Amino acid sequence: MRRLDAGESFVVTRNGVPVGELTPLRRLRFVTAESIAQLFQTAPAIDSRRFRRDLDEVADQSIEPRG
Repeated sequence: MRRLDAGESFVVTRNGVPVGELTPLRRLRFVTAESIAQLFQTAPAIDSRRFRRDLDEVADQSIEPRG
């Protein structure tokens, strides 16, 4: 378990035949609001009207059930 916690993976065998694999769980990474804000500073500007048009072209806004 300590080795799993350290990031190591293991193949589980039965009579020498692989039957499974033990891998460490992926840990959630905390990202600060400041680092996200910094990333968005270099993002391109969004034209809201064009974005709305693009959405309307691909998304069906009808309230009718799909058949």
